[in-house]
Amino acid sequence: MRREELVDLSAFMAVAEEQNFTRAAAKLGTSQSALSHTVRRLETRLGVRLLTRTTRSVAPTEAGERLLATLRPALGAIGDQLAAISELRDRPSGTIRITAGDHAARTVLWPVIARLLPDYPEVHVEISVDGAFADIVAERFDAGVRLGEALAKDMIAVRISPELRMVVVASPAYLARAGTPQTPQDLAQHRCINRRMLGSGGLYAWELEKDGHELRVRVEGQLTLNTSDLIRRAALAGLGLAFVMEDEVAGDLAAGTLQCVLEDWCPPFPGYHLYYTSKRQPSAAFSVFVNALRAQLRTLENSA
Repeated sequence: MRREELVDLSAFMAVAEEQNFTRAAAKLGTSQSALSHTVRRLETRLGVRLLTRTTRSVAPTEAGERLLATLRPALGAIGDQLAAISELRDRPSGTIRITAGDHAARTVLWPVIARLLPDYPEVHVEISVDGAFADIVAERFDAGVRLGEALAKDMIAVRISPELRMVVVASPAYLARAGTPQTPQDLAQHRCINRRMLGSGGLYAWELEKDGHELRVRVEGQLTLNTSDLIRRAALAGLGLAFVMEDEVAGDLAAGTLQCVLEDWCPPFPGYHLYYTSKRQPSAAFSVFVNALRAQLRTLENSA
């Protein structure tokens, strides 16, 4: 069917249903004379009169009624499909690839993913947990998550977590046995639980700060681990001092199974940011994900 024929049939159906050229023309956004010409062109091509016209009304002829009975479901189905296609264009779909550290993936990204995916079955999320700084352009990630203080200047950054804090903790049994350190220098006399970095493979130097004075302390101990969960378990077991994210041991601190030391050397620092390049147009799925992360942050800040 040619486009002109479809236009003519749509015009006829509008007039037949409205039974008035003026109302049908307004509905179609055209003039009454142009609409009348279109219907006459269709009648001429078919060789049969489709409408009976009087000075007071317009009504389908028998041939017009038969054509109308065919057109209603056919054009209705076309309209439904066009609406469905338009909806599909705006419906979030596709894959979102994000690189993040372990703590960010567990505490910030995972709660959003768990809530979001059931509502958006056509969205797929891939999280690559890596302690290194990935080149999101070269490695074809849509975005990365890193601490705000470590972001590249040429990236769009969206804050997705409150401020964070690292704390030095130990079990009451360990502190009773080994004593409580009063200064960072005292750490040299203690068993400390080292952290092996997932990305670089190096040992993490504890970053302490007080009154603008920053220290990076290399600690010693019997145990070296590369996951936060094992480091926490080791501290609970009394195997030494640990340097961990405060939120990961909040329950232990509240229960008294772990205690903070050197608190005045553990100030808060900027939280996590989602970063992505400005040269790439975000997809609908990515925009939904970012909005969900922003909403989660608002909820956390309002409840604080």
